[in-house]
Amino acid sequence: MVRHIVLWNLKETAEGKTKAENAAIIKERLEALVGRIDGLLKAEVTVNYNPKGMDLCLYSEFADKAAQEHYQSHPLHQAVREYVHKVIETRVVHDSEI
Repeated sequence: MVRHIVLWNLKETAEGKTKAENAAIIKERLEALVGRIDGLLKAEVTVNYNPKGMDLCLYSEFADKAAQEHYQSHPLHQAVREYVHKVIETRVVHDSEI
């Protein structure tokens, strides 16, 4: 199994929305991918309450590395990713096998 963690800092405003609105959109869209992309077992997006940390965290699990690669190139994920990259300032990622 593969664990994929992504942390983001969001722009204060982007795409005509506030940071909080964009965080909610990202959460909804990423979590909705579970069951729609083979091999994506779990996707949970949480908002950080600590102002010194990153704004959002995606915790996701995949069946294996091949499933993660499939997810990365899947059109449904690509559509979400396109939006995410419009509203973020910073991104950090961590992938590991568990």
